Amino acid sequence: MSARPSVRALIAGDVACIRSRDPAARSTAEILMVYPGLHAVIAHRLAAPLWRRGFRTTARVLSWLARVATAVDIHPGAAIGERFFIDHGAGVVIGETAVIGDDVTLYHGVTLGGTSWSKGRRHPTLGDRVLVGAGAKILGPITVESGSRVGANAVVIEDVPANATVVGIPGRIVRTAAERRTLEGGRIDLQHHEMPDPVGDALAYLVDRLNFLEVRLAETRAELRAARAGTGAPADLPADRPADGVHAPH
Repeated sequence: MSARPSVRALIAGDVACIRSRDPAARSTAEILMVYPGLHAVIAHRLAAPLWRRGFRTTARVLSWLARVATAVDIHPGAAIGERFFIDHGAGVVIGETAVIGDDVTLYHGVTLGGTSWSKGRRHPTLGDRVLVGAGAKILGPITVESGSRVGANAVVIEDVPANATVVGIPGRIVRTAAERRTLEGGRIDLQHHEMPDPVGDALAYLVDRLNFLEVRLAETRAELRAARAGTGAPADLPADRPADGVHAPH
């Protein structure tokens, strides 16, 4: 089993990953001063060893101070891997038994929450290179496998296989590993706004189908008029004439 990286090494990795994932980051000094997500992660890096050593109250106080300062609530019992990035920070909640792999990115408003009052595992596990979009909720002792993406505002309550894309409420898989785009050099795909929209796709299909049927109906009516005119029958079809007491539109 490999040795756990030092707190200093973990924080250095957290800072470095921001430089690679956030184009707004201009310098290390700026990142250290004005990134609340990083401040919350640093506080967790300090609180987690205290929690593991039995200094539970001290660890909880430190995490509470970080929440007051950053609006990010990370329980000191959560296990978080290397190069962890919380973008924007505000409103993120990570529960006590959550497990987060390496190179994970969370956007603001994300909740890794529990669905039970039991003392055992009750929070999600995220694999390596998982990206969770703004406002998403991942609930219960489920696993989001490595390389997966969770769309903004999704609510995920079931396991997610590796390299899948999940959207919606409740979350459903709309893109599999075979359909995911890959980036050179193993870079993380941060395009969390380019998620499939199955509801929008279905509505677009229905509108397209309706337009097609309207065109076919107009063509059929024109053919019927021509056929009736050829037999000497009135060219108007029943639907062309207003019903009794109903005025035709002008």
